[in-house]
Amino acid sequence: MSSVPAKQVPSASSLASRFTDAAHAIVRDATPSDMEAVQRIYAYHVLHGTATFEEQPPDVQEMQSRLAQVRELGTPWLVADLDGQIVGYCYAALYRPRAAYRYTLEDSIYLAEGQTGKGLGKALLAALLERCEQGPWRQMIAAIGGTNNVGSIALHRSLGFSHAGTQAATGYKFKQWIDVVFMQRALGEGGSTPPSA
Repeated sequence: MSSVPAKQVPSASSLASRFTDAAHAIVRDATPSDMEAVQRIYAYHVLHGTATFEEQPPDVQEMQSRLAQVRELGTPWLVADLDGQIVGYCYAALYRPRAAYRYTLEDSIYLAEGQTGKGLGKALLAALLERCEQGPWRQMIAAIGGTNNVGSIALHRSLGFSHAGTQAATGYKFKQWIDVVFMQRALGEGGSTPPSA
């Protein structure tokens, strides 16, 4: 995959001032006690959408385990807290387990039912990118379920992601074949310099 030159991509911090509808939301690090709300959000997407290829919702204990795995990697897991309610979450994990992928992350982002179009996704993803740029990572990949998932595609594009390819008919859910859209964004210096370690 080709890298996106960092100087052509707006920085996450410069985009933070563009939010309007998410002004009252607090984006913060997730805690184990948030996982009950996170599980409800994710379960809705598992049962009703194609953004995830899971078909059975994981329970709260499994979501807490996933949070622990992300923390162990040193990558962020963030939640959007709106008036005391968790209305969305996102996290970054390693793109693939092989050693040569160690500087490449994949993002996951989900909003509660009825919370799209309010700027919450943009607030979450921008904060995630900003945090990831503080680490050693150089690329972020988005694997988006469905070419018709225009909201997620537009969200990622608005934060500097470019289309990197589409895998046709990769998943099968709800008695239909689902394409996977890959988008990519440089983190920090991207591929313009070698990693420091």
